[in-house]
Amino acid sequence: MSEARVTDRSQPPAPTERKASLRVRPTAPIVPPANVSGNALMLVIAIMAFLACLTLGAVSMVRATAQSWQSQISREITIQIKPDEKLDMEKALADARDLALTFDGTTNGTIVDKAATSRLLEPWLGEGLDIDDLPVPRLVIITIDEQNPPDFTAMRKALTDAIPQAYLDDHRTWVDRLVAMAHTTALIGTGVLVLVFSAMVLTVIFATRGTLSGNRHIVEVLHFVGAEAGFVASEFQKHFLKISLKGAGAGGILAALCFAVASFWQSRSLATPESDQTTAMFGSFTIGYTGYLGIAAIMVVIALLTTLTARFTVMRTIYEIDLIRSDPARIDGNQS
Repeated sequence: MSEARVTDRSQPPAPTERKASLRVRPTAPIVPPANVSGNALMLVIAIMAFLACLTLGAVSMVRATAQSWQSQISREITIQIKPDEKLDMEKALADARDLALTFDGTTNGTIVDKAATSRLLEPWLGEGLDIDDLPVPRLVIITIDEQNPPDFTAMRKALTDAIPQAYLDDHRTWVDRLVAMAHTTALIGTGVLVLVFSAMVLTVIFATRGTLSGNRHIVEVLHFVGAEAGFVASEFQKHFLKISLKGAGAGGILAALCFAVASFWQSRSLATPESDQTTAMFGSFTIGYTGYLGIAAIMVVIALLTTLTARFTVMRTIYEIDLIRSDPARIDGNQS
């Protein structure tokens, strides 16, 4: 029995035991996350990404609202007929609509009835208004083709000759003012977006450089043990890419959620005083797919800025280390 036991001990280890003994330990990252955590940098990136995305969405909303206002006004004209004792108002409204529709460039005509006219005057004259007791003009709304509008001068003359009490309003003055206001508002919003984006770029660059300057010793150690400059830069580049993606993703997603929640609230509270006032002042909170694509683009730009800044900073640090090694007298100047 003892000989058998000795023989068993002298046998080579099993293949599974040999594999376990030869198993390679998992390698740790070259750049230790404990030392280069970058939590402050991630917070700065998230805040700047949030502000930049909010500004981009606001500019998109302003542009969309201004274009909607301009389109709504420019595709309709109004025929106003003043009341007169000798005038059959209903017949005059129908004749004015039919006459306007004979011109090329008109697509549809709608007579604003008494009930709709009363609702238009309710904010000023109150409810229960009988427009027959007041000299209230009646309206005919004509829809026109924006690409091929009719001859407004000829239409105005024809209406005046047929119905002296009729007046054609083509809203040209309002359209010109609205176009000027829309261009000014969009220009101001674009300027604000450029300022915010510039501040974001500078903040991200300096925050990345500040984080790397506090971890210069890691770059020195890796370079002294023989790691190539490109390899060291790529390791820091990967690390800061993760940090920037987390920060930019958090800020961009939070901004997108703000617009989505505001749009959902606006759609759920239609025809309420709060929603009507908000829509009148700020327009629709829907930024569309272009706005969300812009938010995604800002996230990508921030990630690229952080990554490139990390790479250039590491390469410059290694260059300074090599200068010091070649000429130790430079150490005071580089440290200062």
